[in-house]
Amino acid sequence: MAVALYARVSTARQAEKDLSIPDQLRQMQDWCKANGHAATVEYIEPGASATDDRRPVFQSMISDATMSPTPFEAIIVHSLSRFFRDSLEFGLYERQLNRAGVKLISITQQTSDDPSGEMARKIFSVFDEYQSKENGKHTLRAMKENARRGFFNGSRAPYGYRTIEAEEKGQHGHKKRLAVDLTEAATVKLIFRLYVDGLHGKRMSIRSIAGHLNKRNISKRGHTWSKSAIGLTLSNPLYKGEYYFNQHDSKSKMLKPKEEWIKVEVEPIIDTETFERANTLSASHSPRNEPPGRASSPTLLTGILKCGQCGSAMTLATGKGGRYKYYKCTTRINKGSTFCDGPNVPMEKLDTLVIERLAEQVITPNRIQLILSQLKTDMKEARNDESSALLELQTEMKGIETKRNRLYEAVEAGVLPLDEDLTDRVQKLKARRQEALIEMGRIKQRQDIPLNTLSPKHIEAFSKSLRNKLFNQSTRFGKDYLKLLVDEVRINGNEAVMRGSHAAMANALIGTRQGTHGGVPRFVPEWLSGQDSN
Repeated sequence: MAVALYARVSTARQAEKDLSIPDQLRQMQDWCKANGHAATVEYIEPGASATDDRRPVFQSMISDATMSPTPFEAIIVHSLSRFFRDSLEFGLYERQLNRAGVKLISITQQTSDDPSGEMARKIFSVFDEYQSKENGKHTLRAMKENARRGFFNGSRAPYGYRTIEAEEKGQHGHKKRLAVDLTEAATVKLIFRLYVDGLHGKRMSIRSIAGHLNKRNISKRGHTWSKSAIGLTLSNPLYKGEYYFNQHDSKSKMLKPKEEWIKVEVEPIIDTETFERANTLSASHSPRNEPPGRASSPTLLTGILKCGQCGSAMTLATGKGGRYKYYKCTTRINKGSTFCDGPNVPMEKLDTLVIERLAEQVITPNRIQLILSQLKTDMKEARNDESSALLELQTEMKGIETKRNRLYEAVEAGVLPLDEDLTDRVQKLKARRQEALIEMGRIKQRQDIPLNTLSPKHIEAFSKSLRNKLFNQSTRFGKDYLKLLVDEVRINGNEAVMRGSHAAMANALIGTRQGTHGGVPRFVPEWLSGQDSN
């Protein structure tokens, strides 16, 4: 009889024990020879649990077995637990094989083909399932106790951390703890800093942060950063020192009740205040709180107009079948006037007022010159300190390179052994070098802003061009420039208060001088100071 052999182990550790794959195959091959069967094919599946059917080799074997004609007449396993440890699934797959005319035979649990043999196989299957669940229960109990004592149960440390061996030994060698990986931690700190503080006074979205890292070849363990990876990093409490074990069910992946979670103390990478600021900022720009349609809305003040009474956003509302348009507080729309009695403001009247005041009082050569003068003064004072800091960083970089070279030379000469302590020392030097390079880059970029190259003639041309664009109703330039320069318009009774950024004005002016702004893009996250979505 032509047969197939199926060998499986759950983990690499089990492969080292008596039920290793070579041992299973040897016993099955000897059994086939003794019983006159020819083993035509072998299906080998290392590292796969038999509690479900998510096993590629297993599925391939079932697919082959149900072909017509079938390439073999029986599947041989060492024990029925190698085939399945779930009694229901065992019965379903055995029935599928029977319909194809393929038998399932265990060399250590042989049964007859009559009803008593069928009952015996079911009993074996139920017992295997029970044993599997009992093993899982005891394993989880041991892992939970391990976590309570501060040990790490996983195989690979989360990004930003590495595993170190503890003094205490476990069943399979030394137990492990999480320790900060200084190189990766520097990247985690950079992500939080870019999200909370922005870059050059401009807020960065999680998408733009991913692009920023990828452009600079800062990878995530060899992989590029994605929007979701940045988002998960910013929301992971691990980085403020809160790591939880037993959060999810291992099979269903469903979140367990919080009282079942076990907190493992780890060294934080980010301070609690920075972490909370990042998550508050993320929540405020969530699509649930700030619909993405705002960014593309043709309404001039959508996204920057706020109610002075309650602080909520104001949005477009209409009356008389759309004949009248006005801005109305969203709290008043959603909850009624008892929660906010802020006034409705005619849209056309407010749009015109905001643009006129912006053009008359802000976008004038004298006002722009004052803004630039103040920025020059501030930047000059800052650059004196930054130049000293840059010199110190450059000196430190040279010292780091010297130390690294000496360590390498000592290893090559055989003076120092290449052990764990030396590797840790080299890693710390590498991490500090990366932090210093990032900080030097930030300083140089700030110092490269060419405010001194802007002439009065250019400022005059810029202010005139910008005023024309603001009043041009046939294009989106008015709204785009308004959102670039104005962070917020707040309505307080009959008064509208505008708040903007000097840095945003300077960036727009410098970009025009350098020929990079043919027109304001409709949606480029890093341009929209204070208005970017996450």
